[in-house]
Amino acid sequence: MTGLATPDPLKFAFAAKTSAHASRGGIRPLTLDDAGWQAWWQQESQVEERALYIHIPFCRKRCSFCNFFENGANPARMSRYMAALCASLHQAADAPFGQSRPFSAVYVGGGTPTDMAADDLARLAEAIRRFPLTADAEVTLEGRLNGFDDEKWQTALAGGFNRFSFGVQSFDTEVRQQAARFDDRETLLARLAELTRDDAVVIVADLIFGLPGQDDTVWRQDIADVMASGVHGVDLYQLIAMAGTNLERAEAKGKLGWSADGQQRASMYAYGAQTLEQGGWQRLSGSHWRRGDAEQSRYNQMAKRGAEILPFGAGAGGSVHGHGLMYGRDLALWHEALAAGVRAPGMVMGRNPNARIDGLLRGALDTGWLALNRLPSPLQTHLMPLFMAWQRHGLAELTDQRLELTLAGRFWNVNLQAGLFEFLQLNPLGGGSAPSASLGHPGGAVRHSLV
Repeated sequence: MTGLATPDPLKFAFAAKTSAHASRGGIRPLTLDDAGWQAWWQQESQVEERALYIHIPFCRKRCSFCNFFENGANPARMSRYMAALCASLHQAADAPFGQSRPFSAVYVGGGTPTDMAADDLARLAEAIRRFPLTADAEVTLEGRLNGFDDEKWQTALAGGFNRFSFGVQSFDTEVRQQAARFDDRETLLARLAELTRDDAVVIVADLIFGLPGQDDTVWRQDIADVMASGVHGVDLYQLIAMAGTNLERAEAKGKLGWSADGQQRASMYAYGAQTLEQGGWQRLSGSHWRRGDAEQSRYNQMAKRGAEILPFGAGAGGSVHGHGLMYGRDLALWHEALAAGVRAPGMVMGRNPNARIDGLLRGALDTGWLALNRLPSPLQTHLMPLFMAWQRHGLAELTDQRLELTLAGRFWNVNLQAGLFEFLQLNPLGGGSAPSASLGHPGGAVRHSLV
């Protein structure tokens, strides 16, 4: 919750980063019949900002670090899926809920959306344009450079896509081969140079640090390569050991080879962050930087701060009328539901009564700073002992107006978010528990869980 008191918080404040996201628990699933679901689509949205998330759950190849590979990219299977997906988008776009307020961001994720055929990409773009989009809407297509040929590129541009997020992970050829990635370093750099030549749209590259074989020398070259590649934005993600990956299986068999430990990954993050910022790149979050104003990373920021996000496709997640929604991944069941005109299988969550504050806190910590006057005074007072503990442990700097995460705090950002929500659950505002009791002071009922 507060991190360890250590001379080197970047490396040792927590034992490990255990997840990619943090949220407050305690929200229970909601029972919703099909009549209730259909009624929701007849009601107008009441939110200030909203986005679309469209899921394409197919990949031609499973990467070694991936634990959410869902379906092989069989062309006929993908085209059948895209036809059904676009039909569902048409229906949603025509409903009062879909038309009631504009969308300022669209994100097509996966899976590997760039594996779809050019005709299917054109069909998807047409379906997206049926929704009311703001004049400056950010429309992102996620995927990989391999297989994203000029026909798909031109089709995407003609269809209104204006942002592309490519999973590079590493430019190093040997590291890429071990991670089961396509293409070598020279091919990647050449293709990025082609796509970024005229700055017509925004191109973002994702890098992962901590991959097997990716030592400090390789990582420094990865940072140099991405800065010179022409891309407009870059994400730096730490490799997180997850169950069900080929990496896990290789490690169990003793075939994984060398990879950076947690402390080395912390140093890699620091090098990447500091080198980008010294090179004039602006940090938008703890994991994302841009080299110019064209890159907004709007969808990601909206998702962090709790915007309404309408999800489409098997395995998609988002929110509808304040209710979290996650569709099941089973393609057969998804197709059956759409053919029958009923809600696809999945989970609908009850309303989070703290959604606005949770989104504010999560979004602020993701960007690395929080204006304290945005919090209601009682909550600000309630959280101050936790913020002061973060400051003592080198994870944040605190003034009367602002909480700002240090480099170490940004590296452990998700742990801090998880700790904040744990603190609020253990010490509900007005619940009678003294906040100081949860921060390790004598007599604290949950002192054992903190450091």
